[in-house]
Amino acid sequence: MARHIYNCPLRWSDMDAFGHVNNVVFLRYLEEARIDFMFRLAPGDGSPSFAGGSVVARHEIDYVRPLVHRHAPVTVESWVTKIGAASLTISYEIKDPDQVYVRASTIVVPYDLAEERPRRISAEEKLFLQKYLAEEPASV
Repeated sequence: MARHIYNCPLRWSDMDAFGHVNNVVFLRYLEEARIDFMFRLAPGDGSPSFAGGSVVARHEIDYVRPLVHRHAPVTVESWVTKIGAASLTISYEIKDPDQVYVRASTIVVPYDLAEERPRRISAEEKLFLQKYLAEEPASV
């Protein structure tokens, strides 16, 4: 099973009054990694996979440790834990080599923007997602 790796820069504005990355900012980190995974790495040159849109149906986040601002990026690892007919679940760890800060998951629904409705996962998308399919890691 492969994991998608995204190196996410930390911004000075990500910190809250307590000197660590604000809990809401972690959602942005997840979004950046998810977009990088689903759109930049979508299969095939000129492939329409994932290009038609998607919506987030649910987020779950476990905050494991505070992350303080620094110049080095933090790693966001992403993988797929469930592929349904019209939704998928992406799991993540926001981490350094020796420390996990956040464990999270997102249910994503492919969406037909022109028709303004959810759509099924295509065969090409499913084939791409299966390369990243693995079980959820143990809970915190």
